[in-house]
Amino acid sequence: MRKELASLPTTSAYWSRASSELLVELDSNRSGLSSADAAARLERYGRNVLRTERERGWWRTLLGQFRSPLVLILVSAALISLVVRDWLDAAIILAIVLGSALLGFVQEYRAATAVARLRARVAIQVATLRDGVSVRIPVAEVVPGDVVMLAAGSLVPGDAIVLEAKDCFVTQALLTGESLPVEKHDTPTAAAAALTERSNCLYMGTSVRSGTARALIVLAQRPVETDFERGLRQFGYLLTRVAVLMVLAVFTIHVFFDRPTVESLLFAVALAVGLSPELLPAILTVTLAHGARHMATRGVIVRRLNAIESLGSMDVLCADKTGTLTEGVMRLERAIDADGHDSENVLRAAVLNAHFQTGLVNPLDEAILDAGHRYAADLGGWQKLDEIPYDFTRKRLSIAVRGPRDDTATTLITKGAVREVLAQCTTIQHASAVETLSQARRQELEEQFRQLSQQGHRVLAVATREFRGKTVFTRADEMELTFSGFLLCRDPPDPDAARLLQELSQLGVRVKMITGDNRYIATHVAQAVNLDDGELLTGETIESMRDEALWHAVRNTSVFAEVDPGQKERIIRALRHTGHVVGFLGDGINDAPALHAADVGISVERAVDVARESADLVLAMHDMEVLRDGIIEGRRTFANTIKYIFITTSANFGNMVSMAFASLFLPFLPLLAKQILLNNFLSDIPSVFIARDRVDSAWVRKPYHWDIATIRRFMMTFGLTSSVFDILTFVVLLALVAGDIEQFRTGWFTESLLTELLVMFVLRTYKPFWRSRPGRLLGWSTLVLVGLTLLLPYLPFAGAFDFVALPMPLLTAVVVISVLYVVVTEWIKRRVYRL
Repeated sequence: MRKELASLPTTSAYWSRASSELLVELDSNRSGLSSADAAARLERYGRNVLRTERERGWWRTLLGQFRSPLVLILVSAALISLVVRDWLDAAIILAIVLGSALLGFVQEYRAATAVARLRARVAIQVATLRDGVSVRIPVAEVVPGDVVMLAAGSLVPGDAIVLEAKDCFVTQALLTGESLPVEKHDTPTAAAAALTERSNCLYMGTSVRSGTARALIVLAQRPVETDFERGLRQFGYLLTRVAVLMVLAVFTIHVFFDRPTVESLLFAVALAVGLSPELLPAILTVTLAHGARHMATRGVIVRRLNAIESLGSMDVLCADKTGTLTEGVMRLERAIDADGHDSENVLRAAVLNAHFQTGLVNPLDEAILDAGHRYAADLGGWQKLDEIPYDFTRKRLSIAVRGPRDDTATTLITKGAVREVLAQCTTIQHASAVETLSQARRQELEEQFRQLSQQGHRVLAVATREFRGKTVFTRADEMELTFSGFLLCRDPPDPDAARLLQELSQLGVRVKMITGDNRYIATHVAQAVNLDDGELLTGETIESMRDEALWHAVRNTSVFAEVDPGQKERIIRALRHTGHVVGFLGDGINDAPALHAADVGISVERAVDVARESADLVLAMHDMEVLRDGIIEGRRTFANTIKYIFITTSANFGNMVSMAFASLFLPFLPLLAKQILLNNFLSDIPSVFIARDRVDSAWVRKPYHWDIATIRRFMMTFGLTSSVFDILTFVVLLALVAGDIEQFRTGWFTESLLTELLVMFVLRTYKPFWRSRPGRLLGWSTLVLVGLTLLLPYLPFAGAFDFVALPMPLLTAVVVISVLYVVVTEWIKRRVYRL
């Protein structure tokens, strides 16, 4: 929403007011808004989305290029130069600052626009009543007064009041910290009720765990946007703080030695700008957005850019078996009675249950309806009376129906996990008779279930209960059921899964199966795909374990079976606690907590809303091969991001620090502010093309982590190497220029820029630089700028920057020093990478 909250309809303490009153106040009704009214409200209140770069507008992105305090100080100093009538220097400095800003703006805005298009591909939609008809619209178009229809798996698109609900349980742990789903109803609560006590309220970003609800949107308020590339930005801010300290120190010392004030200020600020990676946000956005676009061509949509780094660093992937290790196509093979014979009665009951349930559409119900299509096509005489929705505690779903032959008899049909259904049964259907379910017979059924599961079947149980005159049902009615039989479904192991697991292992990624299915079928699938022979843990065992015991157990466990959503989250957190970078692949409503807990949450395009919204990456297909390609691309993107950090922290740090040091001893400034800024601007141009650089295979073979200590060591090692050659350059220049300050500055500018450009070829690769060909744009842009650097002192406009033509001996010395620097840096690099 673009408007302030005050512009929205007054809905204070709405949880304490009758829904009819709120409908009047919001000028809405239980059938929703008209299309025209909704369009007018959308125009008035704005879109219900986060403030992404695309939505900020191009002008805000442009202004954002000037947010660095160093740039603002530099502009201020240039304005002071205008005041003292130093027109040319001021104009040059302002032109370079503007050029750098435009370079960053063009790259950052294009990247942000491209990412916005990718995110639009996986935009969440919600069922909304418009003109009295339920239509699916993007969450971004939801407005106050809309009436939305929610079911299991739905994401709540805005703060809302419940108009009606049926067994509606909502997960709001991310908002309130409550670990269990909370039941919602349409009864108003007290005005003073705490957030957790407002049982008639739904909050934006929470999700429906089970049941259904009709809700009135009273306020579409955005959640806080997370920091972008936190670790990388913190590194940039660290260098910026160092740069500000440099400004103060260098400027103070120069003034103490009675150097010209304005000139000293410009020099100090230009040094700081040269040291700080002011293009870091733009370069990172470009690199990550380029990676996101490339990953999109491989079927991986990036919703949060910083997840690319996490995907490349991932060393453990946790996933359900369905669609990941199996083909993901569920088929109902048989419906059998308690004696193991094919049963039309069991199939008919299952079809009725699957047809009339209104919860989340799922592959099991689709398989049942497909196999029992002859029954599904002839349900006109059947009437649904009530429904007890599925939840992950009961693990079953019940439908109350009335048949065409008897309008007083009601049948409750329950379908679900075998153990949970069997626990509610007291009788068993045997042929045409109903018998008491003895303990011995119960054990026989459990053994039958075990054997069927070990054969690779996903087994469900079906049970019924007859009622007379009853039309409203609750969970308390799911008792004294009559066991009818089993449904045998099969989702065969993916024939390519074993190969893909081996390839992921070669990439340093270990796969662990986390499933709610029983231990027998989990073991069957694990053996079929050669999932490594670790231990197996069940949810029951995990429930009894302390965190410390679980931390130890997860290391050697490859299969987790019979787990609930909370246990999935515990497993993920335990793996992270032991030092792993963990990815989680999930697509169901029970996967949201684990997706949030993982370092990188991965879902699929056809997943439920809450899973896609919780994910950092969305796969076009539930396919391990797509994910493998995404991991490789993520590592390439991460590698190119680190390259920019390495190159910036080595070349810039060494050059600027040695220049600041030399300025304290030379009787003149080693470089003018405009020369430093030109150096910085020209050296940044090739950096824009790092996103398209080639990547060594070593970066892809194993996961790498963002490591400040490594970067610090890299910066000190190669920065000091650069400083040594800067000192050598000082000595040579002082010996050759015979007191000519302009020649000294021109020579140092040439050497400084040459070394910054040439060292890019060395530091971009682990290999000897002559064995690793750079990307076409990076290579050619660097070579063009090397040529421009050598020609610059001889060009007609060189005088504007106070450059002079260099004598051939001096130019030769500068080139020799630059080449020697490249050779020594390559030698040091090979020893650093051996450590």
